[in-house]
Amino acid sequence: MGAPPQSRGPFVLRELRWEDFPARLEGYLALYDEVKEDPELGLHLLRRPPTVPEEADWFAGLYRRVQAGEDLAVVAEVDGRAVGMVTIARSRYGSRESETGHVGTLGIMVDRRYRSRGLGEALMRRALELARGQFEIVRLTVFTVNARARRLYERLGFRLCGHLEAEVLRNGRYLDAEMMTLDLRGSAAGGPAGPGPRGGPAS
Repeated sequence: MGAPPQSRGPFVLRELRWEDFPARLEGYLALYDEVKEDPELGLHLLRRPPTVPEEADWFAGLYRRVQAGEDLAVVAEVDGRAVGMVTIARSRYGSRESETGHVGTLGIMVDRRYRSRGLGEALMRRALELARGQFEIVRLTVFTVNARARRLYERLGFRLCGHLEAEVLRNGRYLDAEMMTLDLRGSAAGGPAGPGPRGGPAS
């Protein structure tokens, strides 16, 4: 079921598996320690780390929606371990049959030691390839201070569509974000894109 795995150098891109949960739980919880070191780390977190049952519920919901064709997830695997993931989630207002069913929200998370290797960009490119035919519009948010991630998104065809003032309150400090959008309507399948709640570092 789904697209076959793709090898991209030292890592493999593939669909989400149920057994990915322990690695993704560990990767997500590690982000809370990272934020202590770098409060501007470009991701959205809960105010406290989730419990294992809470995160298991979230992962189970994602897995069900991916299997049902509502959401999309691409995993990067290194040495048999899931070290990164991109999701494109349909609006929770309803399914693809709702009036917002053509819109997806993209989130990305790459484990710290695997960033700056092109893995994040490869994940996003693969996810956007698979999104064609499933979504028409893909949106994401990026912290205003995260110029590096914004350059990546622009390279992939995303364009700015709005400013979100005080989007995140972290350690008593407000961080602004930018909304970016990618229009997949009419873009060539598998080609570069035309001009144009859990997010993590892009690369």
